[in-house]
Amino acid sequence: MNDAEIRDVVFRALSRVAPEASPATLVPGDPLRDQVDIDSMDFLNFVVALHERLGVDIPEADYAKLGTIDAIVGYLATRLAAKAASALPGA
Repeated sequence: MNDAEIRDVVFRALSRVAPEASPATLVPGDPLRDQVDIDSMDFLNFVVALHERLGVDIPEADYAKLGTIDAIVGYLATRLAAKAASALPGA
């Protein structure tokens, strides 16, 4: 899965908790929670939606790494690559 596909999944998951958020208006490098009015429960639902769509476990200790759209995409790309590598025979 490439970054554009991951970004699409992120925006779809975000739309579940913040339907008013428009991907066109979000600045990928700016703090997400400053741009979109989501509370802690909404953020948790967002993380759960990412897990459901991608099958990637996101431990609570890593939530701080998910501050911006760019950071989320990078984090998920790394986790997906690690997941794919561990699924290879002999890994």
